[in-house]
Amino acid sequence: MRLEQLQAFLAVAETGSFQQATQRCKVTQSTISRQIQGLETELGLPLFHRTSQAKLTLAGERFLPRARRICQEWQTATEELAELVEGRQPELCVAAIHSVSAQHLPPVLQQFCQDYPSVQLRVTSLGSDRALKVLKDGLVDLAIVMNNRFLTASPEMVVDLLYQEPVEVLMAATHPLTTFEQVPWAELAVYPQVVFKDGYGMQRLVQEQFQRCALDLKPVVELNTLDGFRGMVRQGEFVALLPKSALMEVSHDASLAVRPTEEPTLSRQVVLVTTQDRLDIPPIQHFRSLVQTFMAAQPDPPTNTTSPSMVGY
Repeated sequence: MRLEQLQAFLAVAETGSFQQATQRCKVTQSTISRQIQGLETELGLPLFHRTSQAKLTLAGERFLPRARRICQEWQTATEELAELVEGRQPELCVAAIHSVSAQHLPPVLQQFCQDYPSVQLRVTSLGSDRALKVLKDGLVDLAIVMNNRFLTASPEMVVDLLYQEPVEVLMAATHPLTTFEQVPWAELAVYPQVVFKDGYGMQRLVQEQFQRCALDLKPVVELNTLDGFRGMVRQGEFVALLPKSALMEVSHDASLAVRPTEEPTLSRQVVLVTTQDRLDIPPIQHFRSLVQTFMAAQPDPPTNTTSPSMVGY
């Protein structure tokens, strides 16, 4: 069953004439007749009485409202897709890690709202692994996260590297590890760790680093807010491994201290991820471009010379 067959059927049924149907469909009468005959053959029943006037049979009367509904659904679908291609989509959904949402996205969001005032922006702060999952499930259009090669290796995924930053040690200002200019990993393993919750890329990154160093990680508390991390490490012996961007305000807090680690140092990559098909949609393509432009205009976060095997995924 083809759409043109249904359109021909509706044209004949609504005009009551094969000849008038040719004017509506802008085809010859033989084409209309052939389309109707093909439809009747497929359905196994005649749809019109062949008289001077094209009158519906009982089967034709039963089929008429369904044919109308199918054609209406097709018209609605094509109109919605045309609006999508033209950039007239109702909303754009973004999932981003907390640090990006707080520090990098505000100017991007402001500019996007000016450029696409009719598109409702929805931004959700999630852990990296969770954000990539909702992207794969089609619940968001873009994700700005820590890279995870296991979740972004699919051919349909488009991954833009935004920046790379080191991971350092957060501790109380009175902590014994403050005596080190670069904290040895073996010394870090002695103390209980405050870590990100499951689903956050930082938890996996730290776990993998301790495994590479053949050391035991001692997680005692799982959190997902930077205020929570700062509050916990103030308690005494707790330490936390956090990205540089999360530690920018610590320099103003006399109760806290930050130290880099010794080699092998650790860093994380922050990437924008979407799918190739989504980049055909103008608002999504524009949002991606804005993120790239604004990120490039900002000072580069401090980086280190970490080897590829140490990069944070």
